[in-house]
Amino acid sequence: MLKVFLLLAFLFLNLELVFNLSLPRLSSEAEWRGLLGLRSSLGITAKDWGKKANPCFNWTGIECKNGHVIRINLSGLRRTREGKLNQRFSIDSLQNFRLLSSFNSSGFSLPGSIPEWLGQRLSNLEVLDLSSSSIHGSIPSSLGSLSKLSSLNLSGNSITGTIPPALGKLISLSDLDLSENLLTGQIPSEISSLGNLTNLDMSSNFLSGGIPVEFGSLSSLKILSLSNNSLSGSVPAQLGNLSQLVKLDFGYNSLEGSLLDTFFQRMTRLEYLVLSRNNFDGRLPDALWSMSRLTFLDVSCNNLTGAFPSIIASFNVTSAIFNFSNNFFYRNLNYGIGAFHVIDVSNNYLEGSVPSDVRSNIILSDNCFSNVQNQRNSNSCLEFYTERGLSFGNDSAPEPPLIQPPKTSKRLAFIMIGVFGGIGLIVVLTTGFLLLVKTCNIGSRNVSPVLGGGIEPPPKVSIDFSTLGESFTYEQMLLATSNFSNSNLIRRGHSGDLFRGTLEDGCLVVVKRVDLRVLRKESFMLELDLFNKVTHPRFVPIMGHCIEDENEKILVYKYMPNGDLSNSLYRGEEDMQSLDWITRLKIAIGVAEALSYLHHECNPPVVHRDIQASSILIDDKYEVRLGSLSEICYLEANNNQNMIARLLRTPQTSGKRPSGSSSTCAYDVHCFGKVLLELVTGKLGTSRLNDTDTKQWLESNIPFISINEKELMNKIVDQSLHINDDLLEEVWAVAIVAKSCLNPKASRRPSMRHVLRVLENPFKVVRREYFSSSSSWSWTTAAFFGSWHRSSSDGSNMSSHTNKEIIGGCKRVGSRGSGVNEYSSASHKRLSSDVFPEPVEIQDEERQDD
Repeated sequence: MLKVFLLLAFLFLNLELVFNLSLPRLSSEAEWRGLLGLRSSLGITAKDWGKKANPCFNWTGIECKNGHVIRINLSGLRRTREGKLNQRFSIDSLQNFRLLSSFNSSGFSLPGSIPEWLGQRLSNLEVLDLSSSSIHGSIPSSLGSLSKLSSLNLSGNSITGTIPPALGKLISLSDLDLSENLLTGQIPSEISSLGNLTNLDMSSNFLSGGIPVEFGSLSSLKILSLSNNSLSGSVPAQLGNLSQLVKLDFGYNSLEGSLLDTFFQRMTRLEYLVLSRNNFDGRLPDALWSMSRLTFLDVSCNNLTGAFPSIIASFNVTSAIFNFSNNFFYRNLNYGIGAFHVIDVSNNYLEGSVPSDVRSNIILSDNCFSNVQNQRNSNSCLEFYTERGLSFGNDSAPEPPLIQPPKTSKRLAFIMIGVFGGIGLIVVLTTGFLLLVKTCNIGSRNVSPVLGGGIEPPPKVSIDFSTLGESFTYEQMLLATSNFSNSNLIRRGHSGDLFRGTLEDGCLVVVKRVDLRVLRKESFMLELDLFNKVTHPRFVPIMGHCIEDENEKILVYKYMPNGDLSNSLYRGEEDMQSLDWITRLKIAIGVAEALSYLHHECNPPVVHRDIQASSILIDDKYEVRLGSLSEICYLEANNNQNMIARLLRTPQTSGKRPSGSSSTCAYDVHCFGKVLLELVTGKLGTSRLNDTDTKQWLESNIPFISINEKELMNKIVDQSLHINDDLLEEVWAVAIVAKSCLNPKASRRPSMRHVLRVLENPFKVVRREYFSSSSSWSWTTAAFFGSWHRSSSDGSNMSSHTNKEIIGGCKRVGSRGSGVNEYSSASHKRLSSDVFPEPVEIQDEERQDD
């Protein structure tokens, strides 16, 4: 009896082995060797792929048919320690699987380029998913030989080069996703040969040129996303034939022209339409309002105009989310609009009384309404309506004829000719030129001068020198600096020479000597004006001044014992490390606090325009004291494009920067991103202005900053930093913040207020558990870094977030992203940060042009 019991126990314990023996094993020795080769080259753990187990039954992600491997899925597999340290695109063993129909490495890191043989040896492939696999290099043309391929997903990598026309040979393809890469060049017209295509996503690249006319023949297409590129020209009328479209996303490009009724008449299935951040003009087509399935519409940040449409009847208003912000819509809102889930009409020229049914779900700011707060100046509204020949202030006024928003001052010139004749025209142009000279060259939709860096302040600006410390004599300054001797010279700055000095009481100071024969007086006055208005511990304290001499002015600052960041990061022989990571992060937060104060707490906002390592001063406790304030520029609260400035814009006399781009808050954010990379990589000089080498360095190193792959950071992080895994995660998070700040398009960079909030707890950027939280931080992080984070959620995310997401108009945060793709078949699609802005509680009120 005992023998029987022991025999049964043995059989039970080895049931799996007995069962495996009855299963069909691989019939090809070559395929067995191929699997072992993959196991070795990719470093798969024995727990997932055990040598003694039957791969067709026990290996995770392996599927067999008739003794042959037909599907391999690496997604989610674990690596050995050695495999983690030696990750590479090493899949040569795949050539042994001639019957392989599906290969999926989504989220499994394969650093390297796609091999040319992949399209030549795996002729039976039907599904190829290499999304989020850390791939770089170009797309091999050989992939066009995979005639059976139905799904090709290369999204979320760092693939460069152009899209090969050979992909147009994939006649069986139904799903093509090339989004979130670094692809350049034009979209090849050969893609239009893919007659079975239902999903085409090329968003978040650097594609240029126009949308191919031939795309109109893709009659099966349901999803078309070309957002976040540099596409230009008009939308081909032929695309109106795409009657099966459910999602259409052309946002964040440079497309232009009018939106025609005929274009939308056949798109009766459309549910999701994004045309934001382009240059579309004219009226919105009436055909849009007959699309009963449309639940999401974003046409914000264009040049659209006309009386605001009556849009109630055709929609399921309880779920509809529409964004009309930052256009030129006028007249009244119709009653019933309050029934919509969310509508944003901010930053237009809507007038009259707001309907009584409007609640907080309708965003109304920056219009011309008479009965709500946070509206435009009444003079600005009157000017807008008068310029177009419209009556203003009449709630029941009839709809006026369509008049396009002016793009130049030509129309204004013709009006002046008619009214004043030739003399009037000269007066107007001269006045416009004088206004421009007094601006910071940043532009505004309303013609109002703004105080600019290096430009004479308005006469009403006066300096109260009693708030600027002690008044020194010139003799005292000579004594303090030993007659401005070279031995005391710290450096020769662009706004003046800096000297070490010792006052009579022994106090150490820094003395800036400003020669007004070289530097314009206005720059000096601007710096004094800022000190006169601003008190904040993050700015270098001013100790006094000396303004006796007509041509030479002197400012006296508190001495910073640790100098500036450029000489504090490394000190001693052979660049011995001086700052550990904790101190570096402390410095980053300090600079962010200073810039957040200038951008968001000053009124009007202030742009620093000279953020670099040499401008960041460090006191004895390694606290930041921001200096180099002579380049500052004051902005208007509504910083939009000035029509006269567009026509008459001239470069600044300093020749140091482009006239417009350096005078926005987004410019400061970009410069701060370079400082962050300097702290992460230890690469001194990264934050210098107009440095071609720096630009090339950024282009070669940014691809190593990925939200999906922390280990890539090891290739660029400062090797002198001795950090553990937790600190590496923090360094990784800060690098991701830097990448977002360095977005090529200014409108997609985060606000400094938002950057500060993230830097104060950088772990939340990269630790996945915070993304499952329902807290406000969960939304903040998702909005900021959404386009890099993989989301396991489906389209339901849209309904849960969009109430906050749509608020805020043109101001966007985060990096390049394709938007919420609720229809995508990709298993790890990103959340949106480009269609939607940051959360309402930290919105940035500035408006920015690219």
